Parts: sequence; structure tokens; C-alpha cells
Amino acid sequence: MAVPKKKTSRRRRDMRRSHHAIKFSEVVEYCPNCGEPKLRHHMCDACGTYRGRQIRPGKTEVVAG
Repeated sequence: MAVPKKKTSRRRRDMRRSHHAIKFSEVVEYCPNCGEPKLRHHMCDACGTYRGRQIRPGKTEVVAG
């Protein structure tokens, strides 16, 4: 069984946990194409665009085929 060799310091532990407090509301932007909320640096789930380029069909679009 894996056991840590040394105790993790409070500083190192707290630095690791610093991202636990990030809230969803702080990283939300609105898609310039459709206006739906999306995460920063992520593709829009509603319309399927990222940085003005169509990556994949959106959820509301119907794919012909």
C-alpha cells in the first residue's frame, strides 16, 4: 500500500487546495454567437463554436445524413 514518506506541509497542502474555492460563476462567459453561458476557453455546447469557428454541430441543430 502506498504511504507518503514525509508529512505534507501546510503551505504545500493549501497551495494544492487553492483551486477548490474557484466558483463556476467566475469563469462563465456568454457565447458571442448564440448568447448562451459557457466556460472560458471551452467550446459552446449550444451552438458548437469556439473563437468564431464552427467546431461541431450544436445540440439544437439537426445533422442531415
